Amino acid sequence: MNTTRCDRTPAWRALQTLFDTAGRAFDVREAFAADPKRFGAFSQSAPHIFADLSKNLIDEATQTLLLDLAQQSGLQSHREAMFAGEKINNTEHRAVMHWLLRNPPLALMNKGREDIQNVANELTEVHATLDAMLAYAEVVRADAAITDVVNIGIGGSDLGPQMAVLALDEYVTPGKRFHFVSNVDGHELAAVLKKVKVESTLFLIASKTFTTIETMTNAHSAKAWFDAKGGTNVARHFAALTTNVAAANAFGISTTFGFWDWVGGRYSVWSAIGLPLAMAIGAQGFREFLAGAHDMDEHFRTAPLAQNLPVRLGLLDVWYRNFHKFTSRSVAPYHCALKRYPAYLQQLEMESNGKQVDAHGEALPYGTSPVIWGEPGTNGQHAYFQMLHQGTDVVPVEFVAVKKAKHSLPGHHTLLLANVLAQAQALMLGKADAGGHKNFPGNRPSSFLLLDELSPTTLGALIALQEHRVFVSGSLWGINSFDQWGVELGKVLAKEVQARLGSGDATGLDGSTAGLLAKLRT
Repeated sequence: MNTTRCDRTPAWRALQTLFDTAGRAFDVREAFAADPKRFGAFSQSAPHIFADLSKNLIDEATQTLLLDLAQQSGLQSHREAMFAGEKINNTEHRAVMHWLLRNPPLALMNKGREDIQNVANELTEVHATLDAMLAYAEVVRADAAITDVVNIGIGGSDLGPQMAVLALDEYVTPGKRFHFVSNVDGHELAAVLKKVKVESTLFLIASKTFTTIETMTNAHSAKAWFDAKGGTNVARHFAALTTNVAAANAFGISTTFGFWDWVGGRYSVWSAIGLPLAMAIGAQGFREFLAGAHDMDEHFRTAPLAQNLPVRLGLLDVWYRNFHKFTSRSVAPYHCALKRYPAYLQQLEMESNGKQVDAHGEALPYGTSPVIWGEPGTNGQHAYFQMLHQGTDVVPVEFVAVKKAKHSLPGHHTLLLANVLAQAQALMLGKADAGGHKNFPGNRPSSFLLLDELSPTTLGALIALQEHRVFVSGSLWGINSFDQWGVELGKVLAKEVQARLGSGDATGLDGSTAGLLAKLRT
């Protein structure tokens, strides 16, 4: 693998010159006026997704230099190393193979993929686990006595399956309700326990090590509730998504499904962590979910850079973050079922690329991950869109729209689509007002992702698109997108503070923490 950090390439310097001379003052309205074919040049189809990038602050010259930046940084080499199973997660000495979780079995593979032989054993294990997990999911789906499934996990063990189950609510089997508990705040678990009954509830404990403090605190409280309510047969009402089978057995759990150290938590919805989704939409639906993601994997792996949607989005992110100095991106899905999609992307991108040193530990001289935030439209229009249109900061927006509705209520979907089109148009065009209060500066960039329908296949493709987009920007920045050391320090300190809350010992604490400790114990 031969890579070069993006700021050490000739293309980076050329981009800085272009930005200083033309990019800073670029006006997308003028670009449309000068080029009637701009929409065609800056939009494309990818598997299950159409993307319009024409309202962004780029032209052909910028795009060409960004593609040069990708080539000179060694993006293709880095991508090939990932798909060959090399240990590109250098700080943890691990391969990065979430893509393998949605790969077809060897028997169905294209014979031209010699590199897949490098991970043939892992692929065989993936499908053995997948088949067993889906068989169990079908047993639970057919069990009318189980009406509620409670997933207890945190981070990737919660955000992925929760987002996907909500997104695919139209496909969820009747007679089953799905609940997600992640926060160690007992109010969350208590609220769920009020809604369920011992005899009809299945708890899924999702923790790779079976030691995650928040998850295990909730798991033990759920089991204590189960016992107190007269529950029997823990083995029937609890299952674990973990590699620590011994700890799960000690808990009383006999049904376990594991995954591998080359699966990062935020990339794990395709693994056994996706069991709640498999139970919700069925084995066939889950396989369609995987197939949609695999289609996007193949697009990312094989498409030329200039027609590669994850590459184009990742390059746009670098252009905005490092040259325009935009510090955030708003995600606006115009489909209420995607309500947890922005939260899912927050972890995916900010935990992956929120780094201040490169993969070799050298301090970076430029910004990395933007802040990702958003809410479904049209709710967002009546909340934060005021700032997007008239605020002092320019925030690129990524709209997601779905062409076909799953409901039959007349007029609703047309109005929804009219709103998303109008918001993207208004951000770009703006409106002049001499008085100022009604002045919309316009020239505010947005991207537009369009799905024909929200289905297991299209959702799989959408998530995989975002995974690979994060890979692209992280690769150019020269960082390791697949570790997350930043979550560790707070965990370590929390254990110490927890003991101090009991003892009241403030010895050696900073003044603020000591003062708050005293207040909390009063």
